[in-house]
Amino acid sequence: MTAATVSTNPVVVEKDGPVTVVTLNRPFARNAVNNDAARALVAAFEEFDRDEHASVAVFTGADGAFCAGGDLKEVTATGAREWLGDLNIPAGDGEFPRGPMGPSRMELSKPVIAAVAGPATAGGTELALWCDIRVLERSAYFGIYCRRWGIPLLDGGTVRLPRLVGQGRALEIILTGRKVSAEEALAIGMCEKVVPDGQALAAAMEMAHLISGFPQECLRADLASVKGQYGLPVAEALRQEWYGGVASMRDEGVAGAARFVGGAGRGGQLA
Repeated sequence: MTAATVSTNPVVVEKDGPVTVVTLNRPFARNAVNNDAARALVAAFEEFDRDEHASVAVFTGADGAFCAGGDLKEVTATGAREWLGDLNIPAGDGEFPRGPMGPSRMELSKPVIAAVAGPATAGGTELALWCDIRVLERSAYFGIYCRRWGIPLLDGGTVRLPRLVGQGRALEIILTGRKVSAEEALAIGMCEKVVPDGQALAAAMEMAHLISGFPQECLRADLASVKGQYGLPVAEALRQEWYGGVASMRDEGVAGAARFVGGAGRGGQLA
């Protein structure tokens, strides 16, 4: 995948069969997100979620950096009010606008894997946390570096990080704004896999193709149940799991069981 390094678009989308690769492409700014890039990311992930041929997305950054956060040059030039625009979350059940970093308020029906090289800092940390799975290169790192400049987390960082690592650990990372190495991120549950430098995209692609090979109705039901359970009593979460998944048991599970009985999957094979 090389198009991102030669295109002038702030976001480049490539297809590899059922896998969609979304690349932040502002390498001159360490892939910091300006408003154009934020809107382009939203459009890319909306199209991915609509595409009936797409099963998994891989989200990455061009030229050895994931994302260094929001573009502070644009913030300085426009002021906070103009940069944030009309992004207020409405009261009640109104539809959410995009987040300052783009897709951070989107709830997709399909999985997204972050392939992280170099910095994923400030809003870049929040974008990685928005993804369902994170693959980091050994020299990659997180950090709420916006702590230094009085810029709060507005793209889900205070919501998603505690759910991954626990409140106390999340607060220590958020309030100190320190660097979190890939090794530490793996140890505390802030990422799911660490690979040698230069291999995050390949590892994420391999995982994406593995996931895309499974029956998708069942997979998306499980994804929705995991993501939708927060804040629910156990009984209500179990009810949601049942009603979200029982149709896929009829549609896919019975046929899958028959394949197994017929000899598929023996000896741990995934097919």
